[in-house]
Amino acid sequence: MVRDYSAFLPGATPGRREPTALERLGWGPAFARQIGADALTATPPVRVVAIHRSGLQVAGDGIDETIPPGPEATVGDWLLYDHARPRSSRVLDRKSLIKRRAPGTGREVQLIAANIDTVFVVTSCNADFNVARLERYVALAFEAGIEPVIVLTKADLAEDTAPYVEEARKVSDRVPVVALDARGDEPAEALAEWCKPGRTVAFLGSSGVGKSTLTNALLGAQAIATQGIREDDAKGRHTTTRRELHATPGGCLVLDTPGMRELQLTDAAAGIADVFEDIEALAARCRFTDCRHETEPGCAVLAAIEDGSADPARLARWRKLQAEDAFNSATLAERREKDRAFGKLVRSATKARSDRGA
Repeated sequence: MVRDYSAFLPGATPGRREPTALERLGWGPAFARQIGADALTATPPVRVVAIHRSGLQVAGDGIDETIPPGPEATVGDWLLYDHARPRSSRVLDRKSLIKRRAPGTGREVQLIAANIDTVFVVTSCNADFNVARLERYVALAFEAGIEPVIVLTKADLAEDTAPYVEEARKVSDRVPVVALDARGDEPAEALAEWCKPGRTVAFLGSSGVGKSTLTNALLGAQAIATQGIREDDAKGRHTTTRRELHATPGGCLVLDTPGMRELQLTDAAAGIADVFEDIEALAARCRFTDCRHETEPGCAVLAAIEDGSADPARLARWRKLQAEDAFNSATLAERREKDRAFGKLVRSATKARSDRGA
């Protein structure tokens, strides 16, 4: 059957018609501009909706397949599906990409999700609340070019949510803060501004903060299993074990992710600067451009600490994230350079053997 992809091409206007199968998966002009009509028919676009050990689950117009590992893709990516050679399916340029340094001692980058419009950074109004962790997640979102929103769950169990909201707002003036009960109808109402048809949102946070409960609330069904938290330290138990997109009745796509025990930033200098733009503004007023904000004369940051207009704990967290990102980015760049050198060596050896054979 030859499918009509005219509605997916640049210049097509939705009007009042029903959204197409691809539009319900988040397809839009940013992706349509990357491909012509002939290629659309030969290699139809599909979106990665889940990651399995066996490969990538993709969905499109009349397509629901699991393709073997091969394309360097993550959940949320759009591929041009090559049915004859699925490993060769091309990944379209992304609107956004969330990544981190992979856990452990390796130097790899782990792709978390692509083409996300809004990230809900989730934490609880209990002992799990941690400003430093929120700053990490928000820096991750800013670096990826994604709109972050801080969501405080278990508001119904807290005696007073005001202190949590106040601390969360200190993370960045550019980030809205929403406190709610993750169960029932409240999440759908409180988050409706960001969960519009055709948009893709993601819940990020540690285990047990209510990400799966929030996803279920938006789906209007108990589609994802949930677990309680440990009473002694308010730490959560892992419920979600894979990253998967879910379609809500209202037409929004929701990504629920496993809790991250370790979130190491890499290549995130701009995102960190966005989170700590208050300190960055002070640093720009220092007498010396290479000021380390430790003992140097004319340091505007230290002056603000002394007069109480800046928080020394926030300064320490800024320094820590900067140092971590610089180290991770440098080691990853070093590995990439070694990989390029090794590849060049292999190609040279292969050519030498070929020349000898000739």
